[in-house]
Amino acid sequence: MPNCYCENCGTKSSNIASLTSGNCKNHPNGTFKGKHQLYEGSEKSQYICKLCGTKNSSITGLTSGNCKNHPNGSLKGKHKPAL
Repeated sequence: MPNCYCENCGTKSSNIASLTSGNCKNHPNGTFKGKHQLYEGSEKSQYICKLCGTKNSSITGLTSGNCKNHPNGSLKGKHKPAL
């Protein structure tokens, strides 16, 4: 089975159940209010933000940066990986 990743922070897990049981530091509802959400795309050599086109070699790297086009504002919203 392939690895599972959180679409908000890039946390990697070997299965969906363990991934989605943990709290996500980048969840839109806050660290302790939101769980990891499954990234439903495939593993890639490069990930692209679906809001602004920024590229990174990992989901973790991509989602660590603030996105200028995020609906929550550039200081609160992180990049979102495209499928």
